[in-house]
Amino acid sequence: MRAIRAALLLILFCVSAGLAKNRHCMLRVHTEANPQDTNVFSTAIKAQLSGKEVAIEKFARITEQDVEAFYPYPLGRGQYAALFQLDDHGRVALDELSVERHGGFLFVFINGRPITELHIDKRVTDGQLYIPSGLTSADIELMKKDWKIIGQRRRR
Repeated sequence: MRAIRAALLLILFCVSAGLAKNRHCMLRVHTEANPQDTNVFSTAIKAQLSGKEVAIEKFARITEQDVEAFYPYPLGRGQYAALFQLDDHGRVALDELSVERHGGFLFVFINGRPITELHIDKRVTDGQLYIPSGLTSADIELMKKDWKIIGQRRRR
């Protein structure tokens, strides 16, 4: 009986892994956490803007799975900015964050690399997340593999 259960579990795991969509670009948006939180809920990082140690929540509130499309903006010298259009789940998550964390910061990571910190100064209901700088041409090329560019049809 145990062998049958183990075999079924293994088959289920293999099927679910085979159906999962491979992503080329990883996007994580974390919120500022309470510094008194334990290591279970938060982790400390060095803030780019202030240089101080800040606590961020360990789980990301917005991920690459919440992105529908993006639009890159060249800044010069190989640097880019980007506008991300979020799906319904991401739009609601961003709206909630902009209300409950008003006055705090969002910390954006692309492919595990800290990109920027965004100050939450108003409610965001349109589902658009703007990254003002810090992206490279390699980041943009990976994003093109995962998401369509806003205003263009996706190539198949």
